[in-house]
Amino acid sequence: MPKILRARPAADAAEEEKVRKLAGARHAPGDWIQRGRVVVLSWEGLRVPEIAGELGCHEQTVRRWLHRFNASGLDGLADLGGQGRKRRITEAERSRIIALVRKPPPGRPVPGADGALQADDEAGAPVWTLDALAEAARAEGIEVRRSQVRRILLAEGVRRRRTRSWVRSRDPDFAGKGRGSSRSTPARPRA
Repeated sequence: MPKILRARPAADAAEEEKVRKLAGARHAPGDWIQRGRVVVLSWEGLRVPEIAGELGCHEQTVRRWLHRFNASGLDGLADLGGQGRKRRITEAERSRIIALVRKPPPGRPVPGADGALQADDEAGAPVWTLDALAEAARAEGIEVRRSQVRRILLAEGVRRRRTRSWVRSRDPDFAGKGRGSSRSTPARPRA
């Protein structure tokens, strides 16, 4: 006959009080509340299939939390850390990639000491593109692909510098395109 799995008795009154308080909590994480309820229902005499039916979870889930509570007490109900794939790029490398965006691109002409425009790399990109950022990061020793650069910038909310429209210029000799659209064209009514 299989062994009946039950939660061990509380080590002391304080542990029992914490588990019961957790099981009845309204403002704790939902997974913690469910784990506390697993233990409390086991203390009340319910068996694994009944607890699973009561909580709407799988029997193996109930068994896992009962085993962890029996082994480690209240600490056993916590999530185990360090799961999932580890990041290939460290936080320091991510920061360096983000800092690259703030620098002028290698092909952008910048005023030199004598006032003449000079680019660090004449063949380099004049604006930051994902390819240019990935190449600059690789030059700094960070092995990163274009898609990773994109994800890093999106996650941090960093916008790459975009080329400015030719309509706007600081050149005093620049002549604009002219007026915008005719105001006589009726706008479509919005439905």
